[in-house]
Amino acid sequence: MIPPIVLHGLIYGGVAAIALLTLTAWGIWFERKFAGRMQSRLGPTMVGWAGLLQPLADVLKLLQKEDLVPAQADRTLYLLSPPLTVFFTLATVAVIPFGVDVAVANLPIGVPWILAFSGLMVFPVWTAGWASANKYALLGAMRAVAQGISYEIPMLLTALVPVIFAGSMNVNEIVRWQAEHHWIALWPPGPGLFAFVIFFLSCLAEANRIPFDIPEAESELVAGVTTEYSGMRFGLFYLAEYLHTLVASAVASALFFGGWNGIFGLPDGIHWMLAKTLTLFFLITWIRWSLLRFRADQLMRICWTYLVPASLALVMISALWVHYAPQLGPMWGG
Repeated sequence: MIPPIVLHGLIYGGVAAIALLTLTAWGIWFERKFAGRMQSRLGPTMVGWAGLLQPLADVLKLLQKEDLVPAQADRTLYLLSPPLTVFFTLATVAVIPFGVDVAVANLPIGVPWILAFSGLMVFPVWTAGWASANKYALLGAMRAVAQGISYEIPMLLTALVPVIFAGSMNVNEIVRWQAEHHWIALWPPGPGLFAFVIFFLSCLAEANRIPFDIPEAESELVAGVTTEYSGMRFGLFYLAEYLHTLVASAVASALFFGGWNGIFGLPDGIHWMLAKTLTLFFLITWIRWSLLRFRADQLMRICWTYLVPASLALVMISALWVHYAPQLGPMWGG
């Protein structure tokens, strides 16, 4: 007999994983069409109406390709790294509330859970570069680790801002707090808004999205850590990148934009979480096809010179706000 709590987790987890993987597939299609529009070309058109079945065709093509392993590679780490990137990304979904009572696990440590699994992403990326026995892959892995560890700091600090205001590390409770105080998006006008900007930039860096995609700069490193990968193992890295982007959009929606809470007094629901997540995903896509990548030194300077001090300041301001604002009245103290 399977315990009810385990059965709940299996059902919700399976549905959430399938839904996210499906959204990711169509997200790839959307980005290709969006990029085509910005560059005055068509994008996918041949498979399905307007190319809608192109993601399925890509998966079938990758599954048919030969799975090669370099002769000098560390075979165990080489083969284990691609599925681990997808696993760590999907693990963060467990605590994201997509509806009022729709979550795989309603953990009191939801925010640390998300940040922990997000931080673990650097390990399969590093092992993939190391195990490939390729200098381009190794250099890309070293860049990815340096970038991931650096931008994890401002992301963690800015995630503390909603935690401080809501007085809880439970993501669902943070969304409820926003709903009760009618502080969606702007929060207190200042700390929450700036925290979102820094958190959003850090998520771009964590997902290796332009202008922070220096670990896989094709003009310098061929394809970074994926240089030696072929077939579906390459596809898993590709999937993990887009999945990470979609999950980061969902996390930002929950922490800063009220998640499932309706705007303008409209009823709550999962459709709001979906709309806010896809809006941020669209913004990330727009940024990718509008900007150029930073150099490695510029990327690290932005983090340590600007984002880390600013995020520390925001944590201090938020703590002072929570302590002193209630004395100024309900408008300021909630």
